[in-house]
Amino acid sequence: MQKASVESIVAALESARVRYLIAGGLAVVAHGVVRFTADVDLILAVDQPNLRSAIAALGALGYQPRAPVPFAQFADPAVRRSWATQKNMTVFSLFSPQHSATEVDLFLEPPIDFDAAVSRAVRMEISPGVLATFCCVDDLIEMKQKVGRPQDLADIAELKCIRGIMP
Repeated sequence: MQKASVESIVAALESARVRYLIAGGLAVVAHGVVRFTADVDLILAVDQPNLRSAIAALGALGYQPRAPVPFAQFADPAVRRSWATQKNMTVFSLFSPQHSATEVDLFLEPPIDFDAAVSRAVRMEISPGVLATFCCVDDLIEMKQKVGRPQDLADIAELKCIRGIMP
């Protein structure tokens, strides 16, 4: 992952007034855990105007789906549901030739209540003048408990230590 690419992604989303949350490893790192992460996990408000704005903002950075489908299909709730049920997808993966070291994963549906999570979100400056919206620690822990992979369990332990909660 490249810092300049993350800055470009956030700046594009902010400029387009996209309602988003950064989750996953990048959010864990933003909260102070030192670990590697290879992609930007985004939770988006799934209303049509927001999704169209996100698609346009990311598309302008050269992002396109890894799957052989038009990016615009991501905005269709029926299509996202079919991907979830028929292909067992939870995220829609994107890559960009201009940002080859920084992939983006878009959650098909928010794994937590989006509006409530936004109200608890943390805004952090990732570079001078560029603010990003990250899931709060408690929401990260909740999402990672649901998934339960070894990296998620390690992240939970680290996040709890940061919060002063013994694992």
